[in-house]
Amino acid sequence: MSVTTTGLAARLAATACVTDAFTLADGQVLDSYFDEYRLAADPQLLHDVADAMSASVPEGAEVLAGVELGGVPLVVALSAATGLPAAFLRRTPKRYGSRRQVEGAVVGGRHVVLVDDVVRSGGQLLAMARTLRIAGAHVADALCVLERPLGGRLLLDGNGIALGSLLTEADLPATTGAAS
Repeated sequence: MSVTTTGLAARLAATACVTDAFTLADGQVLDSYFDEYRLAADPQLLHDVADAMSASVPEGAEVLAGVELGGVPLVVALSAATGLPAAFLRRTPKRYGSRRQVEGAVVGGRHVVLVDDVVRSGGQLLAMARTLRIAGAHVADALCVLERPLGGRLLLDGNGIALGSLLTEADLPATTGAAS
């Protein structure tokens, strides 16, 4: 980890790593978590995270796709940092109006990079990659701010998706090591 990334890790830990009970979708309870809303609410930190992540956007990327909800502010900031258009992914299609699951930039026939805040098991990113592939997108890459060692990288890799993470759980100060 570079000196710049080390400083960014400390700032992220101070701003977005919360020590409190947090229940995951599968019912598991953590004693601390990564609060993506605190990251998104700090414009300078969000800008700096996007700048740092922009170096990991693969060559040939044509669209950045943020996963609802944590990936949306990140993809907007990353889009601004890179000049690439953004798409927004709902977990389920909208029940009214456009009834779309993919909003924003056109993804069909384009190299799309998934963007999310935290990757744990990788299941959510894999589901979103499938949605994008059904829409005609080429999806071979995903980016996240924080990677937890819960099998996500292996799952994504086994499905043809390379994961790039700004930080891993080990990069956070010891007091926030259990962040979700």
